[in-house]
Amino acid sequence: MTNVKAADGSTVQKVTITNGPARAQLISYGATLTDFRLDGIPYSLALGSPDPESYFGKMRYFGAIVGPIANRIAQGQVLLDGQSLKLAVNENGNALHGGPEGISQKNWQVDEFESDRVIFSVQTSDGESGLPGPLEIKVSYSIQNDGALKIEMSAESEKPTFCNPAFHGYWCLNNEGLSGHKLMIHADHFLPTNEALIPTGEIQSVDGTPYDLRQPKALPAEISLDTNFCLNGRGLREAARLETDELEMIVETDAPGLQVYDAARLDTSPVLGHSGKPCVGHAGIAMEPQVWPDAPNQPNFPSITLRPGERFSQTSFFRFIRQ
Repeated sequence: MTNVKAADGSTVQKVTITNGPARAQLISYGATLTDFRLDGIPYSLALGSPDPESYFGKMRYFGAIVGPIANRIAQGQVLLDGQSLKLAVNENGNALHGGPEGISQKNWQVDEFESDRVIFSVQTSDGESGLPGPLEIKVSYSIQNDGALKIEMSAESEKPTFCNPAFHGYWCLNNEGLSGHKLMIHADHFLPTNEALIPTGEIQSVDGTPYDLRQPKALPAEISLDTNFCLNGRGLREAARLETDELEMIVETDAPGLQVYDAARLDTSPVLGHSGKPCVGHAGIAMEPQVWPDAPNQPNFPSITLRPGERFSQTSFFRFIRQ
């Protein structure tokens, strides 16, 4: 427990899970991963802050579960079974990560807690932020025997709705920012966007573009990354690798997409990170398994419609290998 209260007056809970060489700290606000460490490495591999109140403002998405619809929805407008819905907007007239009162801004319940696993849950009401419901979302964080972090999400709704939550962790493997990292992504295609970072609807080949990361490339990349990569294959498979000379992180997921944000626009000032300094541009990289952004407005994209009796589920692993 902490002495910190969320906006609804509930107490923000803090838990630590451990197994093998790994330890993770999480808080109930946003079901947020605040710290992730491996034995022998004297810093957190996940960007964040030891102060839970940091996540009320400048770090609102750091390590959180965002949604119910992660990423961007153009103008907050969607059609569901022929009915027009207006979602709450919060970025240049568009809806980002569920709007200004998304699930990352809620204090979740701690449903189960064991030494190596914690399960959080949250429920949105019917019409909240413009979405039908009620919608219940659960997330399980667990650490495997080898130190891998496993994240499992599920959701069910009492009415037809849209659902695409995502884990929004920022990673830095050297405690020094993106310089010294290389990134590889198993994606033959990506989604081009307009100036507002809304997908154009095209599914473009990475061939001959700076978005061809099928072989490891140094970061920061030659282009700014706030990009959805259309992952090759289906089911649980390797999606990406982030590496330094000493450590490699392998991302596995059953999601169809991976949103990659190089944190170029990041600035948490005056809020301080684990290093005792603000997290600024290229301090880390967000790697967010999810269904493709603006999916309800793009008929060629995988659907994020969730109907009564159906269950949304997604599983991802973040594995670590010392070089």
